Amino acid sequence: MFIRTIEQQIQDGLGKPGTALILYGSRQAGKTTLVKAVLEKVPDAVSFSGDDLYTQSLLARHELEHLKRITGSATTIFIDEAQRIEHIGLTIKLLVDHLPVTVIASGSASFELADRLSEPLTGRARTLHLHPLSWWELSPKYRVTSPDTALEEMLRFGMYPKVHSLESNQEKEEYLYNYLNHYLYRDLLEFEQVKKPKKVVDLLVLLAHQIGKEVAISELSNSLGIGQKTVESYLDILEKMFVIVNIRGFSRNLRKEVTKTSRYYFVDTGIRNALIRSFVPLSLRNDSGELFENWFVMERIKHAGNNRRFVGFYFWRTYDQREIDLVEDSDGILTGFECKWSPKSRPKAPKDWSEAYPEAGFEVVTQADWSGWLE
Repeated sequence: MFIRTIEQQIQDGLGKPGTALILYGSRQAGKTTLVKAVLEKVPDAVSFSGDDLYTQSLLARHELEHLKRITGSATTIFIDEAQRIEHIGLTIKLLVDHLPVTVIASGSASFELADRLSEPLTGRARTLHLHPLSWWELSPKYRVTSPDTALEEMLRFGMYPKVHSLESNQEKEEYLYNYLNHYLYRDLLEFEQVKKPKKVVDLLVLLAHQIGKEVAISELSNSLGIGQKTVESYLDILEKMFVIVNIRGFSRNLRKEVTKTSRYYFVDTGIRNALIRSFVPLSLRNDSGELFENWFVMERIKHAGNNRRFVGFYFWRTYDQREIDLVEDSDGILTGFECKWSPKSRPKAPKDWSEAYPEAGFEVVTQADWSGWLE
């Protein structure tokens, strides 16, 4: 088992009756494995799975005496895939308000779980996010291999824990294709808001070819043959399913800064490569730079979240095409990161950036020196 950075945060939340920990993250990110490992050290813990139909009926009954009977003397209650249980927020509220328990609820679809938890648990819940493996969590596996080898593996096959427990490239590819078919596609079919799941998959493929580029909703709408509002709805669902992340434009000072468009990155590059059905080595690809940018942006997001740092993430571009791939705003301190695949590429900060934000940092990250920014 990989050591997960947020394990201590979960442990810190235990032993505090009357509280709920809400653990979000994509399917197969390792939520269940992590929580069960933590609960092995906790006496009087009980677990339920929202994937089980009987459990769904048990926990959908909002009767205190009934809940007392099924939880017994447990002091810690774990509800996995909680978003599948109707009105689960009311159930958790009854538990934490009337019993001396701590509840951990996990969910792989944040919008369902958030909608069902937000009002009932206002002020009672603490939210945590488990991403796929970060470089810090994965790095012990690659201590005896070169950074180039590690980067090749991560960009081609992504960061899901299961991928890095498999030996052959064929096994890794099969796992990622199965992920699309057995998890992503199946989950999409369950959401009432998704009238045409095939269109959502087509949308993902379009995004997979536009990493690091601004996305025009009108162009996506025309390509897919569906309305712009439907496209926006599908993008929002994919974000809340932890498949993609939306990075907006940054601006404080200049009128010519672009702010109203978005760039979308995939939470995992392995899933992105499965969508376009390409796992060929980096030396044979024409998208290595885009993959590297996607991977580095996500690693910085993980780095901030795992260390409980509250950071705003943006891209920066002017209408005359001056741009920076990633801008981080941490307590008003700005740092720009430009991702370049070639170690020889060392551009200077754009003049407009330096003049508008003279106190901001600017860093060039390449395949030769990325690790220093992720430790």
